[in-house]
Amino acid sequence: MKEKTYEKEREFLSPYAKKSWESAGRLKEEEECPMRTDFQRDRDRIIYSKAFRRLKNKTQVFFAPDGDHYMSRLTHTLDVCQIARSLARCLGLNEDLAEAIALGHDLGHTPFGHVGERVLNELSPYGFHHAEQSLRVLDILEKEGQGLNLTFEVRDGILNHTSKGKPVTLEGVVVSYADRIAYINHDIEDAIRAGFLAEEELPKEAVRVFGRDTSKRINTAINDIVKASEGQPFVKMSEEKEGALRELRAFMFNRVYERANKLIQDNAKRMIETLYFYFTSHAEELPPPYDKTDAARAACDYLSSATDHYAISLFRSLFEPREGAV
Repeated sequence: MKEKTYEKEREFLSPYAKKSWESAGRLKEEEECPMRTDFQRDRDRIIYSKAFRRLKNKTQVFFAPDGDHYMSRLTHTLDVCQIARSLARCLGLNEDLAEAIALGHDLGHTPFGHVGERVLNELSPYGFHHAEQSLRVLDILEKEGQGLNLTFEVRDGILNHTSKGKPVTLEGVVVSYADRIAYINHDIEDAIRAGFLAEEELPKEAVRVFGRDTSKRINTAINDIVKASEGQPFVKMSEEKEGALRELRAFMFNRVYERANKLIQDNAKRMIETLYFYFTSHAEELPPPYDKTDAARAACDYLSSATDHYAISLFRSLFEPREGAV
């Protein structure tokens, strides 16, 4: 079965795609699967990981919103995956590699969205960035401390999925674009749904370039990337669309991400700070596989793995008086 996949890749993929048999390999050698390529195995390992399941209860932008249709970290990840696969298919790139990178790109995200990330980055002597933590989750923390032993290309794409990253594969670049396209557009949708933003407030030039509704903006972005990159040894947007995407991103950071739910953000900051200081002083209370000999690292690993609900429950169990307590 795997050989049939190889044959299809030889026949249909772009010369610039990363073929499955070209992988630089894993951190540790292991017996190969007779049916699945290495990238397909990586995808499956990520999907069945505990970190992936926890994404359903992690904030994207709005904390515990009223309504069933707001984005979570899991629905965002699925959006990124779909956009990345569409781009990879249109450009003749390796869909399995793009899918694996997309599914794993946010596994290291903290509870409470970027608020949690910012707090841990300020507190930890190592700093904290969700892309680096995603790789740490996959390399070290998953599978009770054994890690998932993923391929170099998937690990590289996850580490370099942000706008400042430089992935070594075009599939990694595809995921980087897919991530920005997904979160900017669906976060706009959530902000409008929450009444935090009005459609007419969006930057007029960006609306002119991409369109007014989510579907139109995403389709415009995908079509532009395909048009600019098809048959080329690179993946990019046209200058006009790239500039408009940057404008939308800057607008969302200034107008929404830094200001949304200010009171809840303050509470989230207080909880993460308090929990961090508690566990750096009580590392012995951390469960395995967290390394208790390095309290700062272990506290970051533990808290960043928590869902929003678990972090709140943990804070209450440690610091709120219990009924009947003297």
